Amino acid sequence: MPELPEVEVCRLGIMPHIINRQVSAVSIRNAKLRWPIPDDIKNLVGETVLGIERRSKYLLIKFNTGTLLLHLGMSGTVRIVDSSVDIKKHDHFDLAFSYGKVLRLNDPRRFGAVLWFAEHIDEQGLLAKLGPEPLTDDFAAGYLFAKAKNRKVPIKTFLMNNHIVVGVGNIYANEALFKAGILPTTPVGKITKKRLDALTKIIKEVLAAAIEQGGTTLKDFTQSDGKPGYFAQELMVYGRAGQPCLQCKTALEEIRQAGRSSVFCIKCQK
Repeated sequence: MPELPEVEVCRLGIMPHIINRQVSAVSIRNAKLRWPIPDDIKNLVGETVLGIERRSKYLLIKFNTGTLLLHLGMSGTVRIVDSSVDIKKHDHFDLAFSYGKVLRLNDPRRFGAVLWFAEHIDEQGLLAKLGPEPLTDDFAAGYLFAKAKNRKVPIKTFLMNNHIVVGVGNIYANEALFKAGILPTTPVGKITKKRLDALTKIIKEVLAAAIEQGGTTLKDFTQSDGKPGYFAQELMVYGRAGQPCLQCKTALEEIRQAGRSSVFCIKCQK
């Protein structure tokens, strides 16, 4: 699944191509995504894009009349292509613009979403329950410690709960915990405020670095211009189970937590 840095890179990549552009056509080839694509999205013809924002892993395209929400799901990609580019398998949705370019959603597994919020109201409640963005001041020293009080859930599972903080997906949770020296299985309520505050700072650094370097290269993700990300080469633990730790040379271990891979160093993480 594309994680927060990949989605942010996607937003930055497509933004110059759609801001202040007028929609000339809407094509829904398969409405059966995670939720059905509503027909009233076709009313966007003639409307102009005012901006594009990101909330967690959702892309929010702003119009005068409301907000178009896009989610890439497990395997989705959003690309800007010429209107003459042939339709490929799993190209489920197009937002065409009057200057000849098309925003195209391809989603082989159909876990993504295309939704419409009239007058910017989140009727589905997808955004209302989300925690703070990790790169904002709302996610600061003291926040994790306050949320962790009396909690027994493992720190890795805690970090990946979007009600706690958004966008700290599996890859970056692994990386941040390694850099912080914290075992992913540690009950979050037993971690000191000092260590949680240090982890907060590290999460910000890891995510910011990933965005700056173009997002992680995942098999299901490509940037809007077709180029892969470049952060994967700097991953310290994720995808390296059984290989030597880059700090102490101990073989990295791997377990499953909530169905996801957790890779860690038993010596460097406590």
